[in-house]
Amino acid sequence: MSAEGGTKAIIAALAANLGIAATKFVAWLLTQSSSMLAEAIHSVADSGNQLLLLVGGKRAKRQATPEHPFGYGRERYIYAFIVSIVLFSLGGLFALYEAWHKIREPHPIESWQWVPVLVLVVAIGLESYSFRTAIKESNRTRGNTSWVDFVRRAKAPELPVVLLEDSGALLGLIFAFFGVVLTLITGNGVWDGIGTAAIGLLLVCIAAILAIETKSLLLGEGANPEAARRIEQAVLAGEGVERIIHMKTLHLGPDELLVAVKIAVPGAERADELARHIDEAESRIREAVPIARVIYIEPDIYRPADAAAVAATPSSTAEHG
Repeated sequence: MSAEGGTKAIIAALAANLGIAATKFVAWLLTQSSSMLAEAIHSVADSGNQLLLLVGGKRAKRQATPEHPFGYGRERYIYAFIVSIVLFSLGGLFALYEAWHKIREPHPIESWQWVPVLVLVVAIGLESYSFRTAIKESNRTRGNTSWVDFVRRAKAPELPVVLLEDSGALLGLIFAFFGVVLTLITGNGVWDGIGTAAIGLLLVCIAAILAIETKSLLLGEGANPEAARRIEQAVLAGEGVERIIHMKTLHLGPDELLVAVKIAVPGAERADELARHIDEAESRIREAVPIARVIYIEPDIYRPADAAAVAATPSSTAEHG
């Protein structure tokens, strides 16, 4: 995923959510609908989350320092994890509290009755535009991958986060719409509370999914199977490399990959020839996988005992999910 595409989707979502939040608050003030208040807080939480993603993307671009020699690329993962916490606490738990309060003490919508319906229809249109932008930007890199796998396997967190937020926002608006309409039709405010509860449960579920996926990224993930295969082929493509004894990869950030590989070389090879073959292998790796920025190649003499060690080594390409 390109950083530019992720930023475009975030800005579109931020602009939509700020406008939606303002209109929802106005509708809540006029009608005192708990569904409208829950949706307004939801939009505020989403707006804050998009600001967090923008801040994380900017901070991740800082140059490496002696204290952080591999740079700050993982800050994008940290801010994505904070997003899940904000969505859970500010969005989900608040909505559940409002639902509990409304169901215990239901009140019909008595004034400006059809204002929330109009606001929700407009919000669905704006949210659909934001969701469409996120889908369009995701399709640039998703390829033939299913949407579920795209969210689970993506190394860059921004687009999966926006996709989940926007899909959750659309479902939440639909829940709020039915809660408000049923309240207006029946005069029973319990329906408003039920719609609010559905919004809260939805946000809690989305927050849990985000937390699980970003936790795996924070722990450190290897290259995807296709990238690992290209690296292996690049290493073995030149002379002076008999085989790969073992290899490990690690994402230092969405766009930066560390590659550590131990290779078997001929026992009689001279030092200058060995150095040249290692340099050539590094060049081939970078050409095959451009995000392989940090490469360590260790030469060794292959021994049969190494085969057992390789078999016992966990795969370097395991992914989250």
